[in-house]
Amino acid sequence: YRPVPYAWNVQAVLDNWAPDDTAPRPKIFQGLCTFDYETEKEKAIHYREAELPYVIRDDPSVLRTVERWAQPEYMEKLLGEKTRYRTEYSEDNHFMYWTKPKKKNRDMVPENWSPPTDMMRMPFKKWLDHANVTDESLLGPDREHWYFRLIGCGEMGRCDNDSSEYLFDELSFFQPREDNQLYMVEPKKQKGIHCRFGMKGVIAENHFDGSRNMVAILGGERRYILSHPDQCENLCLLPRGHPSARHSAVDWSDVDWEEFPRFREAEVNEVVLQAGDVMYLPTNWFHYIISLDLNFQCNTRSGISGEYMDAIHDCGF
Repeated sequence: YRPVPYAWNVQAVLDNWAPDDTAPRPKIFQGLCTFDYETEKEKAIHYREAELPYVIRDDPSVLRTVERWAQPEYMEKLLGEKTRYRTEYSEDNHFMYWTKPKKKNRDMVPENWSPPTDMMRMPFKKWLDHANVTDESLLGPDREHWYFRLIGCGEMGRCDNDSSEYLFDELSFFQPREDNQLYMVEPKKQKGIHCRFGMKGVIAENHFDGSRNMVAILGGERRYILSHPDQCENLCLLPRGHPSARHSAVDWSDVDWEEFPRFREAEVNEVVLQAGDVMYLPTNWFHYIISLDLNFQCNTRSGISGEYMDAIHDCGF
């Protein structure tokens, strides 16, 4: 008997395909089920109801967005020439979410801590000039990388300067409708639509999110390495109160096995998502993300499930 989804030892997965290497592999450790929208939609809904991750492919409404967004002139018109959007900059290919340290948590912040990325705003065309690098000699894990972000606030109201409310028209499959049962578990609890455009090689460090998550790839490819919430302690998270709490302290590109011996016990699986794929991640599932080329990803969240809370609480969160 194999649990769903099946998982493998993290060292075997990383040895087979190092995170800094974006070249495709003939074999990967995929544990997720993949469903066809036209013929297996009901299976996908059953998995979602069971709070299990999965991938669904070839939804015509998703593919129409993929087709539009593949046209550079369409994207430049949609996003405008002068509107400045959130952008993150890193001196290398690693990106870790962080918040400004709070005074009450100063004991949890190392003395030598500094923000892992720089936050700024820029127009889409300027980001694309930075990110669309075709000369492989100018790419690499030690080169600077740029991560671009759009936010459609929806019912959250004003949540960002120059919010991208047109995302609800562009991504009609993520609209918070009661009849949208495949993508919206609890429409009234949707927390907007969030898009991140990744430069080739960008790594978003391993972490969990505290709500249900639907993730759509609308251009390019991304590799996701996933872990069940019961792997929390093995993933060696930065603690509550740290500016990057709920993220793994381990550098997966260059693991220090002596500093993090527990990490050897971690179990993971992986999947490569292509344009048109949508993945469901239940509440508290861990994910580590690698941009295999220039890509567009959008996600939306709709409520919280309690199936995996005990494992996260036992881990200190």
